Amino acid sequence: MGISRREFSKLGAMGLAARMMPEVGFAAQGQERKVGYCVIGLGTIADHFMRGVQTSPNSKITGLVSGHRDKAERIAAQYGVPKSSIYSYEDMDKMRDNKTIDAVYVALPNSMHAEYTIRSAKAGKHVLCEKPMSTTVSEAEAMIAACKAMNVKLMIAYRLHYEPLNLKAVKLIRDGALGTVQTMNGAFGFDANPTAWRLNKTLAGGGSLFDVGIYVVNACRYLTGEEPVKFTGVTSTIDQDGRFSTVEENVSWTLKFPSGVVATGSSTYGAQMPGYYKVFASKGWLEMGPAYVYDGLRLRGEYWGGVKGTPNVLIDELNQEKDPMHFTREANHFSECVLENRTPRSSGEEGLKDMEYIRAIYGAAGVSI
Repeated sequence: MGISRREFSKLGAMGLAARMMPEVGFAAQGQERKVGYCVIGLGTIADHFMRGVQTSPNSKITGLVSGHRDKAERIAAQYGVPKSSIYSYEDMDKMRDNKTIDAVYVALPNSMHAEYTIRSAKAGKHVLCEKPMSTTVSEAEAMIAACKAMNVKLMIAYRLHYEPLNLKAVKLIRDGALGTVQTMNGAFGFDANPTAWRLNKTLAGGGSLFDVGIYVVNACRYLTGEEPVKFTGVTSTIDQDGRFSTVEENVSWTLKFPSGVVATGSSTYGAQMPGYYKVFASKGWLEMGPAYVYDGLRLRGEYWGGVKGTPNVLIDELNQEKDPMHFTREANHFSECVLENRTPRSSGEEGLKDMEYIRAIYGAAGVSI
């Protein structure tokens, strides 16, 4: 993210008290009606978002928050952000007076999401926060409460909620084309870099379930349209190479939904595991793979109508949109919500539910988070 682990730990310990309550108002007025975003944290994920905003018709980058002024100035020049709209983590509360900033994009390690969401809300700015929403349920609840208190919008960056093939998969299931869903499974993972902040529990909140497993959990929810009611969980660490002293390497789980659908999932930091999900139903099946990356998503499937002599319907579609289109769609949606005073599809409440389910999976595995 461009900040050392020591700096993150220091920043994560900063208090939330003594913040002045700002006035709230939509600032980015004018003919273009573009929402101005201040990006908090200038690492890899922020780069994807900023490039996505460049092609958005209703969004623009108008501020930056970073612990490295030189890096921030280079990026500011690239996006046309004035130096007066560059802030440090310590003085970012001053953006309450910056009328070019309407919203923030929180692109920090997980443990910092709550603090910087709450500080931004108190500065009167709408918040688009990366997933996972937080590291605990109580943090997620505090984020929602702070945004409601200041009458600003909160959206969690579930970019796949806005991706065309995922939306098609959801529609096919909702329309009953596959019949009755019986079971599904999914997985996602990669071989983690030993220097990554996500291997530090203080910063990440937990292991691979927080980072990549959450995609699988969330997909099972939006595909079924249900909320799980029963959980199992197992964790393991196979590689004793020093990377996993504070977080687990592997997590596997089951989710049981009210309809009886059972979903199984796995995540790992120890192997390249191309993300996928599969849905099996009484009249057919669907598979997305790759399912969670930034481009090249592919949806395959087959279903039948039950009429004798009618051929099965085959699906094989590739989303040929390139990175950072997911982030463009995400920014488009949140900006529309700000401009039109609508509730985001992936609201804070959506993020809170995943935090509750992650806690339940870890609890079933006997792991405290």
